[in-house]
Amino acid sequence: MNGEELREALRHEMAAVTPPPPLDTTAALGSARRARARRRTAWACAGSTAVVLAIAGVAAAGTLGAGTSSAGGLSPAGPGPQPIPRPSDKVTAEPWPTGPDGRPQEDRTARAGIRHDQAVRLLNELISAVPAGYAVPENPANQSVDDVPLRSSQAEFEEKVKGVDVWRYTSAAAVTKGDRTGRVLVEVYTRGNKLPTEPCALTQQFWGMQGQCQVVTVGTTKVGVVVHPTIDRRFEQWSAYRHPDGVVTFVAQTPRFGSQPQSELEELPFTVPQLAALAMDERFHLQ
Repeated sequence: MNGEELREALRHEMAAVTPPPPLDTTAALGSARRARARRRTAWACAGSTAVVLAIAGVAAAGTLGAGTSSAGGLSPAGPGPQPIPRPSDKVTAEPWPTGPDGRPQEDRTARAGIRHDQAVRLLNELISAVPAGYAVPENPANQSVDDVPLRSSQAEFEEKVKGVDVWRYTSAAAVTKGDRTGRVLVEVYTRGNKLPTEPCALTQQFWGMQGQCQVVTVGTTKVGVVVHPTIDRRFEQWSAYRHPDGVVTFVAQTPRFGSQPQSELEELPFTVPQLAALAMDERFHLQ
């Protein structure tokens, strides 16, 4: 086959091929737009799936954390006495109150000055209220810092409410009768505190503990007394009273001081009426 014959054969083949239809720009543009919409839908679905997976992961992590992390605040009730709770985990934007040296305190606890002296006074008043027949041992000179003290007192700044500094005074003492030991405690919140007023609602606020509350009448005044705790057994009974000026007093008692049941008091130092009256006692009405 020469060159002329080759060219003639190629022209013949091309003539036999059906030519493509003319380009429809409108159809092509519509097809491109539909393809772009499909891509965007795919991206949106992928993004939503990622968000759902992320949220599920956070929720799962939160659930696991809730089951494994240790809760803050007061420690769970145990068989032995607990130290006075320190709300040092609370964060305050206010500067600490000024100490007797004219400078702000290092933390919530007043270690000198009028507030500190009030807490010591509260301890002395508590000791004086212990019924006859019970002794109140003093702290040993060589007591370890890890041991629960037989006698303790502290004054702590709680918060500032409408420009008023609210303080908490807490004093506790071990009480013995024969070879058995229990514990009594008084806690006072100064005026301005945000504790409730209703007798049993107020009483249930003590250390977050719950129990069977009854209202006891002292003269013409109603006082809430928890006569038996439900779960938390750090104290067996406690009373609460809000004075007319807003000061709140809690008085608590337990037959336990230590982890040995055989060392518990056979009976509590105060009767329920006595416990209610002590919450109103002016000796525990501090500012």
